[in-house]
Amino acid sequence: MPSTPLDSVLFRDMFGTPGMRAVFSDEALVGRYLEVEVALARAEARCGVIPAEAAERIAAAGADFRPDWERLKRETENVGYPILPLVHQLAEAAGEAGRYVHWGATTQDIMDTASVLQVRAALDLVGADIDALRGILAELAARHRDTPMAGRTHLQQALPVTFGYKVAIWLAAMDRHAERLAQLRPRVLLGQFAGAAGTLASLGEDGFRVQEELCRELGLGQPVITWHVARDGLAEAVAFLGLVTGTLAKVATDIMLMMSTEFGGEVMEPFVKGRGASSTMPQKRNPISSEIMLATAKAVRQQVALVLDAMVQDFERATGPWHLEWMALPESFLLAASCLHQARFALSGLTVDTERMRANLDMSGGLIVAEAVMMAAAPKLGRQHAHDMVYDACRAAITSGRTLAAALMDVPEVVEALGGAEAVRQRCDPANYLGLAPDMVDHVLEARKAAR
Repeated sequence: MPSTPLDSVLFRDMFGTPGMRAVFSDEALVGRYLEVEVALARAEARCGVIPAEAAERIAAAGADFRPDWERLKRETENVGYPILPLVHQLAEAAGEAGRYVHWGATTQDIMDTASVLQVRAALDLVGADIDALRGILAELAARHRDTPMAGRTHLQQALPVTFGYKVAIWLAAMDRHAERLAQLRPRVLLGQFAGAAGTLASLGEDGFRVQEELCRELGLGQPVITWHVARDGLAEAVAFLGLVTGTLAKVATDIMLMMSTEFGGEVMEPFVKGRGASSTMPQKRNPISSEIMLATAKAVRQQVALVLDAMVQDFERATGPWHLEWMALPESFLLAASCLHQARFALSGLTVDTERMRANLDMSGGLIVAEAVMMAAAPKLGRQHAHDMVYDACRAAITSGRTLAAALMDVPEVVEALGGAEAVRQRCDPANYLGLAPDMVDHVLEARKAAR
């Protein structure tokens, strides 16, 4: 029976996706091992290291290969690694050519290269989700470029912003993640073929040629030197997932807070009957996608710590840290896939209540734009004097329950400095103090167009 949420019949599609699970399934993993072994035989045949007929037989055996899973499991537990047990079965299937299977390779060569092939497929899925999210966020930012809402610092209203500005900040981060993904691929997607201690000693002068041909066969980069114990590439891939899910956790946190009753539901996750329902409170509409985004992001961060720990390896072949990657790679990608999937769902159908945003913006009776009044009066009154007078007007507004504009009308000096009563009312309208927020949205959208 399944034992964790990642493989649970109940929870697995909340903490992963079918597509990502297929990348890291046992069948896919063994398939990658076979792919590397076959590619190695073909590369060595092209270099004249093994007979061409042997490579053809090995390739044919690999194409039709059906592992004896019980035997593979039993021998893997005994050996400690799956490659030797798999090589035994593949060699048997290849007949006389089986003597050339795994020629000059070591277990870690095959496992590392297979892991890189999995990571490449997984990053393709992650990249597709990131691109989809960027499109969703770009449309949302453009649509709400000028939608005023309260900007909040330390959970208190600070200055007016626009909802488009908030979304554009999310979007800019996702744009940077897309850039990071493109940059890390050449560093991460490297083949591994170096032999027992990483020196290619068993192949002599043919070593580099075979390595080059193997990497070409698999569409991977050729490393400048063995990376058996230099794990920064795979660690970078997982750390990248930590960055992506960290951004999505921030998005989820904002959505959850804006969905809260006290915020009046400024935004809401898409409505699906029964989604987010409570077993006892019929009125509830809980932020399910955001909660999963936050949980999976926290879990990915733990995997980042794990792969950083796995970088500390002894001498030319580690005595244990390598095994940490066997857990961290599939789990981090599954969790990240879930986080991205939930983000796409939540943001693609996000309900934005512009009226509630405006009502919350007006909640302080204009106090949110006290800075605007002060700065407008400062040229005539001096900054400090203007600050003190507006400060007193704010206190008067709070204690009397009036708006800031009404309190300012009792201060002729400020009314005159601002240019009259109508000017006071204009200065106290939060929608007139958005700064360059809409222009910043334009900058983000224009930068995306320029990058295409």
